[in-house]
Amino acid sequence: MLLKAKQDGQNRERYKSLLKIIAQHWQKLFFAMLCMIVVAGSTAASAYLVKPMLDDIFVNKDKAGLLFIPVAAIVVFLLKGLATYGQHYWMSYVGEQVIKSFRNALYERIIDLPLAYFHQEKTGTLMARITNDVNIVKGMVSSAVTSLLRDFFTVIGLTGVIFYMDWRLAAWAFLVLPVAFYPIVAFGRRVRRFSTGCQEAMAELNVFLHETFSGAKVVKIFTMEDYEKQRFRDKTEKLFRLEIKSVVAKSLSSPVMEFLGGVGIAFIIWFGGSRVISGASTTGTFFSFLTAVMMLYDPVKKLTNLNNTIQEGLAAVTRIYDVIEQKSEIGTDEDRGSFDLIALEPANMEIRFNKVFFKYRDEKNIDNYDKNSEWILNDINLNVKQGEVVALVGMSGGGKTSLVNLIPRFYDVIDGKITIGDKDIREIPLPLLRSRISIVTQEPILFNESVRANIRYGRVDASDFEVEEAAKSAYAHDFITGFPQGYDTVIGELGSRLSGGERQRICIARALIKDSPILILDEATSALDIEAEQIVQKALANLMKGRTTFVIAHRLSTIAHADKIVVISNGKIVEVGNHEELMAKGTEYFKMQAQVIKHAAN
Repeated sequence: MLLKAKQDGQNRERYKSLLKIIAQHWQKLFFAMLCMIVVAGSTAASAYLVKPMLDDIFVNKDKAGLLFIPVAAIVVFLLKGLATYGQHYWMSYVGEQVIKSFRNALYERIIDLPLAYFHQEKTGTLMARITNDVNIVKGMVSSAVTSLLRDFFTVIGLTGVIFYMDWRLAAWAFLVLPVAFYPIVAFGRRVRRFSTGCQEAMAELNVFLHETFSGAKVVKIFTMEDYEKQRFRDKTEKLFRLEIKSVVAKSLSSPVMEFLGGVGIAFIIWFGGSRVISGASTTGTFFSFLTAVMMLYDPVKKLTNLNNTIQEGLAAVTRIYDVIEQKSEIGTDEDRGSFDLIALEPANMEIRFNKVFFKYRDEKNIDNYDKNSEWILNDINLNVKQGEVVALVGMSGGGKTSLVNLIPRFYDVIDGKITIGDKDIREIPLPLLRSRISIVTQEPILFNESVRANIRYGRVDASDFEVEEAAKSAYAHDFITGFPQGYDTVIGELGSRLSGGERQRICIARALIKDSPILILDEATSALDIEAEQIVQKALANLMKGRTTFVIAHRLSTIAHADKIVVISNGKIVEVGNHEELMAKGTEYFKMQAQVIKHAAN
């Protein structure tokens, strides 16, 4: 109960925030509401015209009325048409603006969240937030809110007409209205619940599509097409069942509203007809009243469908704010205070790990981590001098990548600290810290842009000359100039039009142009063949010159030149030294080298 109350309170604050965003466009809303008032007034006027039409034209045979009333009807419906266009335009404008704000806020928040969040959340789910959920909110803002305000003014106008016509009959007619609102509330709750389920199922479908389309090569080589088709059918079946439940909840409310409205109309015909027969009211007054009441019940019935749309929108708002309000274990720049920029100049790049302990947190609850699980990194103490090349070796899963991921603060330590130039990296603004670090990984990540744009990603203000010089140093210039469009060649999604070695050399060129004093190479050549590796190794040698470098490599032959080799096992540093020193010890590193030699001999 307490959790539900807390969630309800949180949702109320989110809805208030949505209203504030909408209210920022008050000028457009003002014009839209003026148009709505004109629509409501025109609707009420059209109902009122029924009285003079019957009494003056058909009963009293008034020829002047025969000319005036048609002209009045034309004017009323012209105003209504123009005002309807105006309200739709202005409210759609506001809706699109709100959606643009949501999309921007969502993307900016997601892209600012730490790496751990991307490891825990599925790509398709995040995409669904920005596309599907935001579109549902747009429907609520631009359509439902428009109809809600328009129908509210219409109800006010028609209420005035019916009370002006016959206040006694109007009072009886309004007795059924409170009962008519029951299905709006009752079915609205079910609609929101099922809508949330549908949105989550749609997100799962997006995840599935992203995985299978990205892994199409794997699907085909293992002939798993039928298996994936069945999985897709299962997911669409789940979505179908949720959609049907939502349809049932939406559809049931309408017949109830129709029945209650019919009861009200039947009563008005009986009671109003008896007043006409007794002479207490005229035929024109009765039919004008009946027309106004039928028009009045129509927007009340529409409230059910509007409520369904609003409930779907509110469910989407909740899912959107779950991301926007996501807290980060890394914190914000404002939380860290100021920092002397000189302390991170290339001349002061000594890096120290001081009693560092680390295990992964739950990014959705940053204060939570499994206190009983083993440490990923356990009491790490390491000093890396300016310009040193440090190789990290050990079995897979030993903690090598976790260690280097702590330097740019993809994750934060649980205990201990890491310093650069005697400054705790948690006190350094993230943009400044990361501007001093470059990374080349085993899986080169490139964008569906030109070669030039991908290299310039390292420094957006780099000149064309600097881009080409970086490419030459990365041994990439020759194959780039061999493309039909040279540096302007678009390389496809994730660089799919390039070979593995070509992609890696462009990544090295990107790191070169950034010119960071700290370099992390995470198995940068392990996925390449021997020929490609030799070329990439030469490019890496250019990249490593004068930089404090961390190298993770399974091929021990590639790290023999390192100034310092760190052997990591089960999250602990077990040996530190250069190649000759560790071989002379005859312990862990020596055993690893012996296994490599034995494997090569076999």
